Amino acid sequence: ETKISKKFLQRKRYKPIDLNKANAFIPGTIRDIFVKEGQQVSAGQDILILEAMKMKNFVKSAKDGIVKRIYVRSEQRVAKNELLFEME
Repeated sequence: ETKISKKFLQRKRYKPIDLNKANAFIPGTIRDIFVKEGQQVSAGQDILILEAMKMKNFVKSAKDGIVKRIYVRSEQRVAKNELLFEME
């Protein structure tokens, strides 16, 4: 007989990646935002710059679409996994 432990029941469940949302992959500061809400973007287009440890990381669009909402502003500090922007 198999017993299911509490640890197994409390594990973090798998969630598929949502290409409509972009989260910060590292804590840092937003230096510049290149798009506005409602703007049409193509896959690979630069959306914003996330600076961390004096390195500038260009966050790009994962797919073609329209920028639905931008949750950050320039010079704002963000934590790891914080929501940056959402696409339609």
